[in-house]
Amino acid sequence: MQWLSRGLFEALLRFIGRAACPDAADYTLRAMFYEFRYLPVGQAFRAARKAGADVAIRYEAQSYKKPNEAMIAKAGIKGLCKPQKVRGGVRHNKFIVLINKGLPIAVWTGSTNISAGGIFGHSNVGHVVWDTTLAQRFLDYWNALAEPDVTRKALLDANVEVEPTPASDALPPVDRMLTLFSPRDAEKKPATLEWYADLMRRANKIVCMTFAFNLDQIFLDVLDDPGETLRYAVFDKSPDAADETKIDQAGNSVIAVGAKYEPGDLENFIGETLTGFNKNRYIHDKFLLVDPLGTDPVVVTGTANFSDASQCANDENMVVIRGNTRVADIYFGDFMRVFDHLYSRYLVEKLKQAGKNDPNAGFLKEDAKDWVPANFVEGRKALRRRNFMS
Repeated sequence: MQWLSRGLFEALLRFIGRAACPDAADYTLRAMFYEFRYLPVGQAFRAARKAGADVAIRYEAQSYKKPNEAMIAKAGIKGLCKPQKVRGGVRHNKFIVLINKGLPIAVWTGSTNISAGGIFGHSNVGHVVWDTTLAQRFLDYWNALAEPDVTRKALLDANVEVEPTPASDALPPVDRMLTLFSPRDAEKKPATLEWYADLMRRANKIVCMTFAFNLDQIFLDVLDDPGETLRYAVFDKSPDAADETKIDQAGNSVIAVGAKYEPGDLENFIGETLTGFNKNRYIHDKFLLVDPLGTDPVVVTGTANFSDASQCANDENMVVIRGNTRVADIYFGDFMRVFDHLYSRYLVEKLKQAGKNDPNAGFLKEDAKDWVPANFVEGRKALRRRNFMS
């Protein structure tokens, strides 16, 4: 489980545990969760409250009402928790605000649900931001969501007032992080998705994006557009076959899809076993990277699945970070780790589907003339060579 966590579980407990300290009375925790059903995390909140911290949690009471409330009861934290109001869309946030002596000082956010599957079962992000201005915005958002009579219209108006979606031709500001809370867009007018797509189009060299559930037409239009920008996309499940073909034919976009090696897929390979924790088995991240290796990278990260519903109906949060090369490098490193892990498995799966069992698959080509020339023909390989060597 430690190997599957890759530090995510430990970091989450450390963040909550900051309020379970000798001066716990100075600390406040405000949490908003979709899935809230992993007992050790519930116990960590209980420890913080027992130490003297002020703890209040809101949880989703539609799809995950029963498992959430079963864990809450088992952890003995019913007095700390209240269900979110049931209304249109999905209560999809996963964030915690840390407050010290009345001042919001940090936020835990990202794509990770509080479940065994979220923490250990598939690729996810937990992102801690130490910034008082941003933490105050998340606290204000928490307070708005916690209102018993909150409506979509009131939230939409408040979220846009806090941070309107930038104009289609605008880059994120360089002096602060954007907080794009949802709901924020009018129905069938996904202005925020359009802005994300515009960011992708403005990339100079590289774009990386995750797709846990859907591929919106807005992003397909970017991925199947030929050009000099190298675009990577990683999917939990294969996109529509026609869309996959369009992306492949663009010549500058490359995708990987969740897959695993079965016994016999490669010589001497015994196959792989999944945890069985999740319906979407591999990818649950929701982030976009624009020129992550450049001097002015953009990172978009949070809970929203880059869909109409995520902007129009759901409760979501996204943070946009520009110019932080260290953050971009960390995201890019993990993206490529996951991408490369899945890419070979995806190709093997494609070959099996096509009925091609190549006995030479999985072996290196030892003669340079067999593999080097392809990297000097215009297309994905040449772009990768230029962008990663420059």
